[in-house]
Amino acid sequence: MMRIESDTIGSLPIYEGAYYGIHSYRAKENFAFTDQKVDLTMIKQVARIKAAAALANQQSGTLSKEKAQIIVTAAEEIIMGKWDDEFIVDTFQGGAGTSTNMNVNEVIANRGLELMGHKKGEYQYLHPLDDVNQSQSTNDVYPSAGKLALLI
Repeated sequence: MMRIESDTIGSLPIYEGAYYGIHSYRAKENFAFTDQKVDLTMIKQVARIKAAAALANQQSGTLSKEKAQIIVTAAEEIIMGKWDDEFIVDTFQGGAGTSTNMNVNEVIANRGLELMGHKKGEYQYLHPLDDVNQSQSTNDVYPSAGKLALLI
């Protein structure tokens, strides 16, 4: 079965069981340079940043406690390696890590939706950009995650 996801470019069918979304799928198709995926150490550090940002956003009053806790739970599952197969972006992606950042945002959002009792892709309840990526820029997240990965 497939679900339909949309972005500013259009709509695409995404495998219903996938935790990644349309941005990750487009990146996989557009930047298929190698079969080498982004190192999971990097993915886990991006997830750590997402969890910390969710707690900071909750504390500042811009994100509900429920959404913050869901984001933290999903991020912790990523850190534990539960969703490793959902990170599909090529390590030689274009840009400065935007595709990796979105891949993590989408996995957290879709796992969070599942934890909330919603279907994957029902982003009106937990959005990869508006909620998971709130108050963040790829230009900050990606290099910070890289520095954390070097410490591990």
